[in-house]
Amino acid sequence: MTTDTVRWGILATGGIAAAFTADLIDLPDAEVVAVASRTEASAGAFAERFGIPRAYGDWETLAKDADIDVVYVATPHSAHRDAAGLCLEAGRNVLCEKAFTLNLREATELVALARDNDRFLMEAMWMYCNPVIRRMKALIDDGAIGEVRTVQADFGLEGPFPPSHRLRDPAQGGGALLDLGVYPVSFAHLLLGEPTSVSAQAVISAEGVDLQTVAALSWDSGALAALHCSLVGGTGVTASVTGTRGRIDIPAGFFHPDHFVLHRAGRDPEEFTADPADGPRTTMRHEAREVMRALRAGETESPLVPLDGTLAVMRTLDTVRERIGVRYPGE
Repeated sequence: MTTDTVRWGILATGGIAAAFTADLIDLPDAEVVAVASRTEASAGAFAERFGIPRAYGDWETLAKDADIDVVYVATPHSAHRDAAGLCLEAGRNVLCEKAFTLNLREATELVALARDNDRFLMEAMWMYCNPVIRRMKALIDDGAIGEVRTVQADFGLEGPFPPSHRLRDPAQGGGALLDLGVYPVSFAHLLLGEPTSVSAQAVISAEGVDLQTVAALSWDSGALAALHCSLVGGTGVTASVTGTRGRIDIPAGFFHPDHFVLHRAGRDPEEFTADPADGPRTTMRHEAREVMRALRAGETESPLVPLDGTLAVMRTLDTVRERIGVRYPGE
């Protein structure tokens, strides 16, 4: 870091990269200086769209660009290990989309690269940076609902997705679990940490990926989590946390909420809403701000999205896949 302005590189030019970049360029202390894709045409079109001064037709040139403070990796998760690893080895800091990698082995390799090179690395789990989720977590930590006993969360899309779609392609890490199930699993981890036991059932496609998965997690404390993800039916995308003295319900879009409701016996329901100044519920500015805060503070990981927590989530996702019999090429 040489200035107060954080200079970003964008690696990939798909929909999530566009959404993040649109939010990023609205921040006065952020500057997007370069974008890379596998082709010059794609990178050039993206750069023109967002007014980015440099466009590269390969990842390596971006990784070696010393004018970049941090790279946002927005490829499909099957390429996260290679893309983020290239940047870390070149001395860049990295914000990497979720699911963080295909599996725990790849995630462990990236974390080791970051720590060996003294570089910042964070999973782009924007849910953890959302102010409403942070408020909910603080209330639970302060005992507002007593000891957590049950977590329920679901994320399902209506589809249908044809066999040619990336969500059904094993080579691209397809299936409901890594694209959608990562949110319910991460939500349970946020509140209870890593589970001691995992069981799961799934419907598997002809291509060998999960179309629908349900997982049951348990902890030594006696807490349980019932989690579901689906590519074959649109669900409520809601979450609920029940404790010994109350319950918190989060409505549709639980992973980027604008409010939640606290229920406690003998009291009227209490609704907690987002501050309008925080922007729309879909904004990714909160995770970008957390990255920039950490870089200015000289931190190599974020306390909101710690690397050990990311590894624990990947360990749970691996265990779920083991239970349902989903393996990706090369594993």
